[in-house]
Amino acid sequence: MPTAPESRRRFSLVRNSRLVRREALYGYLFVCPQVLGFLLFVLGPVVAVFAFSLQSRSLLSGKATFIGLKNYSQMLFSDPTFIKVLLNSLRFTAGLVPLNIGLSLILALLLSRKMPGVRPFRTLFFAPVVTSGIAWAIVWQFVLQGKQGVLNQLLGMIAIEGPNWLFHPEWAMISVIVTRVIKNVGVNMVIFLAAIQDVPEEQIDAASVDGANTWETIRHIIIPYLAPTVFMATIITVIGSLKVFDHIMALTAAGPANATLVLVFY
Repeated sequence: MPTAPESRRRFSLVRNSRLVRREALYGYLFVCPQVLGFLLFVLGPVVAVFAFSLQSRSLLSGKATFIGLKNYSQMLFSDPTFIKVLLNSLRFTAGLVPLNIGLSLILALLLSRKMPGVRPFRTLFFAPVVTSGIAWAIVWQFVLQGKQGVLNQLLGMIAIEGPNWLFHPEWAMISVIVTRVIKNVGVNMVIFLAAIQDVPEEQIDAASVDGANTWETIRHIIIPYLAPTVFMATIITVIGSLKVFDHIMALTAAGPANATLVLVFY
């Protein structure tokens, strides 16, 4: 027969194993909604899109025919517009992301200082974010018109003749990028402002005591603390730049000559 210590040891093992199983069950129950959501709303649609891409589907009759990689072959080798669209999308992202991140970081550093009257400026820079994208684009259409546009009239006052911003192939893409950056820069600015407030004051005070100037404090203390936040904001901005539609639709309608035609619009 087992002794009393052995019985207590076995009872303790059984109880511990039950606790472990119970905790594992609770963990699975908590994770289950997230996993189900991922399967239903992320992985499922991705698999469905890939399956649809291997078919020729009629939108009227709903009839689908399996054609393998023919759609991809046609897109890459038989569609002359696709390469231009792909390059336009890369240009748009390459121009928008650094400009957005850089400007929002500068604004956050400037507006994080404790100065009187700084809150209205924070509201001013964030206001375009909550503005309708269509309304924003229509306003900029009037600003960027040819000779009658507000911007060209201002440039004319200093003897500079501005181009027809939205109807020149090169300037149209630049105009779309800049106006999009101005509209959404407030989102990343707020994210960086929140991250700057979490930078330890002791580190900044120690740098000031050691004789570091403002630039050295920003470079060696604030920027390293903001690195994870900058990375996250960059990912979000890249995703957003690849999903843009309404802004281009209302501002240039993908023109002129497909100069601003991007993947989502195409």
